[in-house]
Amino acid sequence: MNLQKHVSLNINVRGLGESPTLAINERVKLLQGQGKKIYNFGLGQSPFPVPAPVVEALRLHAHEKDYLPVKGLSALKEAVAGFHRQKDLVEANSDCVLVGPGSKELMFLLQLVFYGEIIVPTPCWVSYVPQAQILGKKISLLHTSFEDKWHISADRLRQHLEGEQDLYRPRILVLNYPGNPDGLTYTADELKEIARVAREYEIILLSDEIYGQLHHKGGHVSVARYYPEGTIISSGLSKWCGAGGWRLGTFTFPQSLDWLMESMAAVASETYTSVSAPIQYAGVQAFRGSMAIERYLWNARRILSVLGQRCYRNLADAGVRVHAPEGAFYMFPDFSPFSRRLAKKNVLNSTMLCERLLQEKGVAMLPGRAFERPHEELTARISYINFVGNRSLAAGETIPPHQELPADFIQAHCEDTLAGIEAIVDWLEE
Repeated sequence: MNLQKHVSLNINVRGLGESPTLAINERVKLLQGQGKKIYNFGLGQSPFPVPAPVVEALRLHAHEKDYLPVKGLSALKEAVAGFHRQKDLVEANSDCVLVGPGSKELMFLLQLVFYGEIIVPTPCWVSYVPQAQILGKKISLLHTSFEDKWHISADRLRQHLEGEQDLYRPRILVLNYPGNPDGLTYTADELKEIARVAREYEIILLSDEIYGQLHHKGGHVSVARYYPEGTIISSGLSKWCGAGGWRLGTFTFPQSLDWLMESMAAVASETYTSVSAPIQYAGVQAFRGSMAIERYLWNARRILSVLGQRCYRNLADAGVRVHAPEGAFYMFPDFSPFSRRLAKKNVLNSTMLCERLLQEKGVAMLPGRAFERPHEELTARISYINFVGNRSLAAGETIPPHQELPADFIQAHCEDTLAGIEAIVDWLEE
């Protein structure tokens, strides 16, 4: 029987592979199952446990079995709006909150219902562009540089917009900060300038702030503060709350974009119906917050900050071009200073770079190509979270918040991460 396997597929998904972040994690598990020592810098999953009050809320509501409203549990929407009012100083309204099974699904629905162009600065999270390709959307990539800290400037955005024939056609600009894959963030002044250009050209901003509460100094600023009428804030439980597998994401819209939210909700009603009820009830506790959750966040930020600075310094001292992380748990090093030596080893692009490091040193990273960078560019993402999060968090709890972590804390509790960074340095020196 000829099933016509290729021609029967939607043309937009032909050749589409598994998400690189998920694929590298499966490969690491396979290699570890074979008894090999692997330093897993591939998957961007929080190492820390879900805060105890949130876990307890899930336990107490495990019996909840009814379908909930498509847009989300009322109490959860109120908690999310309050979260953004308190944390981001924006006028968020619970009627303008949409809850989904992960912010990833909500981003897909947004691209589905929106009739217009998607603008994405690179390097960017691995799923923005594939989602657009699945839907057959027009997408514009704005490549940034190491010198620009991998960020788009207002001038660069304006230059791109003025190069278009129709200056005011529908467009969405995706901003992600603190960023995946770079661990860097925008200053308030940079966001103000970007907001000014977006308002001038009537661009919608999708502000992906899933790592906002993991700003290492607790100083996250949302662009919605400067462009409230045109910004959608994306958040969820996966990163700052350590609950990636729970699959709960949120979009908070301004009133002026309620037409987008209503269209997304209509599609949601015909696809996933609603998010798991027990998870939503637990989400209320997470977004309402508590002293215990604030202490959890303080501890997590302190550990990630000190570890990130240590990893940065080790790589920079070895001659790698890399910026010190400011949030989340990523770095995006550029190995171009070693390009001649790497070429002699037949390492000519980011894919070869990561493959050789995995084979020869057991270091699993993702190539810059996965984040829409030019293939020949020698960049990669390091997700420095391969340590036992609950152990380090418990140890950090014994150290008062006003004190710095002892010099030997990272060595004692994140030794595998440091060993992986040293393996990279050794490989470069060889």
